[in-house]
Amino acid sequence: MATAPAETFAPASFPELAAATPISNLSTAPLVERILARGEARLSARGAVTASTGEFTGRTPTNKFIVKNAPTAATVAWGKINQPISPEVFEKVRRRVAAYVKGREVFVQDCFGGADPAYRLRVRVVTELAWHSLFAHQLFLRPLAAELADFAPDFTIVAMPGCRAVPAEDGTATGTYILVDFERRLVLIGGTYYAGEIKKSVFGILNFLLPARDVFPMHCSANVGPEGDTALFFGLSGTGKTTLSADSHRRLIGDDEHGWGAHGVFNFEGGCYAKCIRLSEAGEPQIWNAIRFGTVLENVTLDDATRIPNFDDESKTENTRAAYPVEFIDNAIPEGRGPHPQNVVLLTADAFGVLPPISRLQVPQAMYHFLSGYTAKLAGTEAGVREPKATFSTCFGEPFLPLSPMTYARMLGERVTRHNVRCWLVNTGWTGGAYGVGKRMALAHTRAMVRAALAGELDSVTYTTDPIFNLSVPTAVPGVPAEALHPRTAWKDTAAYEAKARELAGLFQKNFERFTDASAEIKAAGPRG
Repeated sequence: MATAPAETFAPASFPELAAATPISNLSTAPLVERILARGEARLSARGAVTASTGEFTGRTPTNKFIVKNAPTAATVAWGKINQPISPEVFEKVRRRVAAYVKGREVFVQDCFGGADPAYRLRVRVVTELAWHSLFAHQLFLRPLAAELADFAPDFTIVAMPGCRAVPAEDGTATGTYILVDFERRLVLIGGTYYAGEIKKSVFGILNFLLPARDVFPMHCSANVGPEGDTALFFGLSGTGKTTLSADSHRRLIGDDEHGWGAHGVFNFEGGCYAKCIRLSEAGEPQIWNAIRFGTVLENVTLDDATRIPNFDDESKTENTRAAYPVEFIDNAIPEGRGPHPQNVVLLTADAFGVLPPISRLQVPQAMYHFLSGYTAKLAGTEAGVREPKATFSTCFGEPFLPLSPMTYARMLGERVTRHNVRCWLVNTGWTGGAYGVGKRMALAHTRAMVRAALAGELDSVTYTTDPIFNLSVPTAVPGVPAEALHPRTAWKDTAAYEAKARELAGLFQKNFERFTDASAEIKAAGPRG
């Protein structure tokens, strides 16, 4: 067992942590032993630790708050996403957590956020659960032994899911809380067992800090081709961001969170957090092979007799997850860094079935669609949703962006202009009709289109302009039937296509009304309706 002295374990912003018993920086095997001995999770037949997150199987954004104080009052884009709380409420919850940890055994992981040493953040993660500590160990960058010797955290995250707030006493909205104080450099998480809150807290911190250092923080995956060409993949959950970036023909930098700085692209993390609902070896072999000893599975059911995972079972949630080190992916880049990108791919899963499967974007169009962050929820995914429902999450990561969306969009536009980056909008959703009538884009066709775009094979082909969405669509892509490139021709009822396309165009236009500070050129780059 590795322990840390109280004076180095407890930060100045939370000295009461010294009253807990820290178990610090255990590696994978000792953590797995602890997890199983404590009955926190089960071991799958494939060697992965398999845990249940209980009530919350995803993030709970309504319970996330930022302390409004000197560092944040004039810089954070306050609203429904970035909800303010007072320093007094934060202090009440902190004292409750302090009483909770007294005499308790806690697990500590010292980690880095950011593979580029020039910009990395030193993070100390303190958890009451051993499996949360394993999650942090696998997801974040792991310091070398020499770096741990004098590790001094820039931020401390304290995750105590068993410590619920008392709203009547603490002033919180519910018993669940994710509270961030940039002045104290402290994050408090309680009332939820979903480990993703730990991961996204680091992302949110970097999204706040890095733009001031001229680093563009991005919710995207990234990989590098055989010619050393970096590609970025932006997209919301379910659009194929992880699937398309885990390509055996290219080396993976990371699957979710990156920075674009003076030296190129760098991963914020040391691991991947992949959705694994309906995972198959044939469909996603790299992710399939990454699920082994050391991986953490969330809310995946196991056969009681064999402990074989049932990846098709969504009885707990569709948001089943696998957390593993990036080196578990064959052909990954362990340094987590790559050169400046040559391609940016914006992914959407259009359940209306009207967006082209691939389009080339000019810079204003890339900024428009980046700000829009469109995808569609499917009928049946939420109570009362009977038709596809448009979802707009600005910059493809609105819940994690403390600053104004235009801050991030301008950084994208400036960088793609400076480095002459090709930009693409790729629809991985439906064709031949909306969800329930049409069919999902063939993954093989999507892969072929993306590979052709990244290889420069679409630079010399002819393009036509979609009259409604104002998008440049290639007339030919190697390995893809020509009729698959134009959704209008895939619909049997042209009038129905026109109506649905204009409906979606109108939703784009309505959503974009909130970006009053966007330039006229960007506003004109969207659908024409």
